[in-house]
Amino acid sequence: MTNYYKLVDANKARSIVVIACFIAFISLATYLICYALGFDLSAVGIAFILSGTLSFFSFYYSDKMILSLSGAVPANKRDHFDFFTVAENIARPAGIPLPKLYVIEDSAMNAFATGRDPEHAVVCITTGLMHKLNRTELEGVVAHEMSHIRNFDTRLMSIVTILVGLVSLLSDILLRTRIRGKSNRNDNGFGALLFISGIIMALLSPIIAQLIQLAISRRREYLADASAASITKYPEGLASALEKLSGDKQPLESANKATSHLFIVNPLKNRKDSLSWFTGLFNTHPPIKERIKALRS
Repeated sequence: MTNYYKLVDANKARSIVVIACFIAFISLATYLICYALGFDLSAVGIAFILSGTLSFFSFYYSDKMILSLSGAVPANKRDHFDFFTVAENIARPAGIPLPKLYVIEDSAMNAFATGRDPEHAVVCITTGLMHKLNRTELEGVVAHEMSHIRNFDTRLMSIVTILVGLVSLLSDILLRTRIRGKSNRNDNGFGALLFISGIIMALLSPIIAQLIQLAISRRREYLADASAASITKYPEGLASALEKLSGDKQPLESANKATSHLFIVNPLKNRKDSLSWFTGLFNTHPPIKERIKALRS
């Protein structure tokens, strides 16, 4: 039997390895792209400054942007009494300040957490989740989302998302301004190989970066499930909630590809369009059956 502490340690170790690989990948990608497209360090510096400025604002205001994109509104204790009281009860054993609470008026069942740290965190649930789960199941879901906050998953995923955007933006900037640059391709075989590698990296790096992001996202879901079980001391509550969530076939109308990785389960399920096909190919969520199995073991 795998206990909570072993699962936490294993997930943290994997996350550190993946982040280290991510940073190494970004460094290699930037070097190869710049070499292939003939840019010197000044051009790269300008691209990094532009990307860094955008990333700074994204990091500090990501919660407001996500809430706006999701159509979320502040919860109030009168209309969302169970949500408020459950959140208050879970925040204490979780050891974090009570996050700001928001709701999405939608009959689909889902929830997410965001914010750069526990002092600037948000937990948001749909009204469908609040109405269809009993209090014990709601506690499990809220504990899962607060675990993301306590474990700094919300910060980690914000940083990873920014890194993914940075790679994509750098590739786009350098490719679009290629006409102004001079190729550094040498006549020797090694130079030609680096040139070809740089072109390939410029085209594929955004996809590779996103795949690394998905690997991290899946690991953090398992960790949040384990943390939630530790907080509530009742893993069956979250396991039962996940069973109900897996049986809910209604997609969340306000969700989109940019925010889908934040939710406790995939909010784009059952969409009959290309967006659903794409998110199925790059699924940010581990199989619910596996999560339930882990909770009950």
